[in-house]
Amino acid sequence: MSIILSILAAAVVSYLLGSCNSSIIVVRLLKNEDIREHGSCNAGLTNTLRCYGKKCALITLIGDLLKGVVAVCISRLICSLLEGGLSPDNDTHYIAYIAGFFAIIGHVFPLYYGFKGGKGVLVGVSTFIAVDPLLFFILILVFSFFLSISKYVSLASITASSLCPVATFLLHYFVYGDSLSYSFLYTALALIMASVVVYMHKTNIIRLKNGNENKFSFKSKHSKR
Repeated sequence: MSIILSILAAAVVSYLLGSCNSSIIVVRLLKNEDIREHGSCNAGLTNTLRCYGKKCALITLIGDLLKGVVAVCISRLICSLLEGGLSPDNDTHYIAYIAGFFAIIGHVFPLYYGFKGGKGVLVGVSTFIAVDPLLFFILILVFSFFLSISKYVSLASITASSLCPVATFLLHYFVYGDSLSYSFLYTALALIMASVVVYMHKTNIIRLKNGNENKFSFKSKHSKR
């Protein structure tokens, strides 16, 4: 029962935190506009940078990083207090992945904004700051490498997300020395998180195939705003 309660609490807390879309809030407060009506219409970091410049993008970055980390930390604390961790030592690591998943769902389908949000890349990656810092570092390296050679944020995001479950298994089984069952559990949870992010890039995948996907640039399309 304590495990079920921990999962439910993590789901609710993380979804509500994930629903606080930093891009929508920042652009609304600073520009009095709706980011979902400009550029790619995606309420995420890349579109914020393209449409409104570095200042709005930086604040959005900080906000999305924080909500992912906070969702994981609160969920692990609740799980620990409820003694909903896995045996034998009340391990709360699994709840961190569940928190990350629902934070992504909240970001993609925000309760407060008509269920129209971003694609969940930054939130998903940020949760690994609290879940597994080494995995977070690996994902950032993979993302940065593919972004540098392709100039496509979407391609870099898809690649990093796709490699996340593989890296999760390799780290837990070969580096951390977890049992095979635990390693598969964490890998399955990472796969679910990654699948949501990749699915949300379905339109980007089509544009990549057609050769008309936007390349990354620090220049704002509306620099006068």
